[in-house]
Amino acid sequence: MARGKVQLKRIENPVHRQVTFCKRRAGLLKKAKELSVLCDAEVGVFIISAQGKLYELATKGTMQELVEKYMKCTRGFQVAESEAIIEKRVLDCKDEVIMMAQEIKLLEKGLWSILGGGEGAMTLDELHALEKHLESWIYQIRTTKVFNSTVPFLADVFHDLKHITPYFYYLIIGDYLLQS
Repeated sequence: MARGKVQLKRIENPVHRQVTFCKRRAGLLKKAKELSVLCDAEVGVFIISAQGKLYELATKGTMQELVEKYMKCTRGFQVAESEAIIEKRVLDCKDEVIMMAQEIKLLEKGLWSILGGGEGAMTLDELHALEKHLESWIYQIRTTKVFNSTVPFLADVFHDLKHITPYFYYLIIGDYLLQS
C-alpha cells in the first residue's frame, strides 16, 4: 500500500491529532538516537505537547550537561559580538573626545579674543560657533535661574496652604491624588 502525500496543516480531530503526535514524536526520537549512534553526535531534543507535557532526549549524558555545552558554544559568539560592540563604543568615544577637544580650543580662542589677549583674529565660522555656544549657555543659565527662583516660592505657598486650613489642604491633596 502506497503512502499519500500528507498536507501540512493542523489536524482538526483531537483524537487523530493525539495519535499523530505520539507516532511522530516516537519517530523523531528514534531518528535522533540513530543520528547519535551513526555519527557519534550529541543530540538533544525537547518536545512540549499541546497539553504542556515535556518530552526530552539527551543521547549522551543528561540534558542539563547538553544545555551547558550549548551555552558555552553560543557564549563564544556572544563574546565576539560584545567585543565588536565595545570596539565601536571606544571609537565613538574617541571621536567624541576629538570633537570636544576642538570645541575647547575654539572656546579658549574666543575667550582670549574677548579678553583682548588673543594671538589673532577669529574667522567668521569660529565667531558663529562661539555665538552658538554663548546663546546655549545663556539659555541654560536663565533656565536654572527661573527654576531656582520658582521652586522655593512654590514650596512656601504649599507650606502656607497646609498650615492655613487643614480641611482645604486635604481637599486639594485628595483631589490631586484622585486625578493621578
